Amino acid sequence: MSIFEYAPAPESRSIVDIKGSYGLFVNGEFTDGHGTPFKTVNPATEEVLAEVAEADASDVDAAVKAARKAYDKVWGPMLGRERAKYLYRIARILQERAREISVLETIDNGKPIKESRDVDVPTAAAFFFYYAGWADKLEHSGYGSTPLGVAGQVIPWNFPLLMLAWKIAPALACGNTVVLKPAETTPLTALLFAEICQQADLPPGVVNIITGAGATGETLVGHPGIDKVAFTGSTGVGKAIARTVAGSNKKVTLELGGKAANIVFDDAPMDQAVEGIVNGIFFNQGHVCCAGSRLLVQESVADEVLERLKRRMSTLRLGDPLDKNTDVGAINSAAQLARIHELSDIGEAEGAGRWSPECELPANGFWFPPTVFTGVSQAHRIAREEIFGPVLSVLTFRTPSEAVEKANNTPYGLSAGIWTDKGSRILDIAGRLRAGVVWANTFNKFDPTSPFGGYKESGYGREGGRHGLAAYLKGADA
Repeated sequence: MSIFEYAPAPESRSIVDIKGSYGLFVNGEFTDGHGTPFKTVNPATEEVLAEVAEADASDVDAAVKAARKAYDKVWGPMLGRERAKYLYRIARILQERAREISVLETIDNGKPIKESRDVDVPTAAAFFFYYAGWADKLEHSGYGSTPLGVAGQVIPWNFPLLMLAWKIAPALACGNTVVLKPAETTPLTALLFAEICQQADLPPGVVNIITGAGATGETLVGHPGIDKVAFTGSTGVGKAIARTVAGSNKKVTLELGGKAANIVFDDAPMDQAVEGIVNGIFFNQGHVCCAGSRLLVQESVADEVLERLKRRMSTLRLGDPLDKNTDVGAINSAAQLARIHELSDIGEAEGAGRWSPECELPANGFWFPPTVFTGVSQAHRIAREEIFGPVLSVLTFRTPSEAVEKANNTPYGLSAGIWTDKGSRILDIAGRLRAGVVWANTFNKFDPTSPFGGYKESGYGREGGRHGLAAYLKGADA
């Protein structure tokens, strides 16, 4: 039970003007799509927010042609220092309109406003600032300075604006033009970004936003006018994209699923580790590809860690995502909620112990309580498959070598966490983990100067940092 109760502190919706319908953004203007329009809903209430145009093959073709023309005539030949001015302008507008964007992201996605406000939007702006700085220094990158051409980019629903920034900022800095497709359940901040491109006087065709579901993405990826494909999403779709582009000259980067191990040793700073465990799996309702969804705890401290973790979970506040006190928001869609229920029920049926703190779920919307499973073995499906929700599987280990073996026993290789007081152990274990990002005594920390990406079924290529330029330049191998 809480020592004290929090009074509601809702953020106002009045700062956001959600239109009744949205078109496609092609060649600097909003146009009607030729596909069947679809609706986007608020996951917290199931309220229909807007009708959104669907791009068919002719719309995708128009967007690619607009991007090609802008690349050939304007953006490709433009000096890097001139491109940088546009990126800086976009970054500043993102900051100026941060509150509006944060509220819209939360309404469309379901994540808590404090995460949209304090993580997603500031980090998105930071990516544009960072890559604006690279635009006139590409010859010093080590990857050459020649852009690829037109980039086709497909992003997921868990971090709609942030993933947009990860994709668009380096592409533009390197001199490429873009056709981007946001996820069908979270298109609104991408369409607001299109307005920001207009506000920044970005030349028409440099950024094009087309909306739709999987078929639209498939058409974009397979279009012969695309020189580069960048995708963040599920491993299954990533494999399909790899097959589609095989044999072509398209460069590809894939950032796919994960089943990260968060390893807690007996000498870990316990209070700090528990906060890291909570942040690792319950941040953004667990809708994080690099979430620490497998907790590996040294046997001698397993009971203490679990006791502390349950006590901390009991203080998490689930509810209205627009309330500034909310820690756990809504699941993004009914389909994702069904997936979380399915795997959680399987975990219980396979013998794992299931526990959630007492919390009242709202009557409307898509909700799932923070959940922890104990007594989990490596054979359990909840320890092998990506749940993509607020569900933690707890396993134990005795020796550092056993921890490494269990951590690496996964088809994924995106991220991992290590909690220990010994710097030598951090360096030793990190070097043996097959993960693209290894956090030490922290988790889910991102910075535009640092590369991010995975191994094995978590994809290939890197986003962020100097390494993120490689995906968009002809002189690089990525």
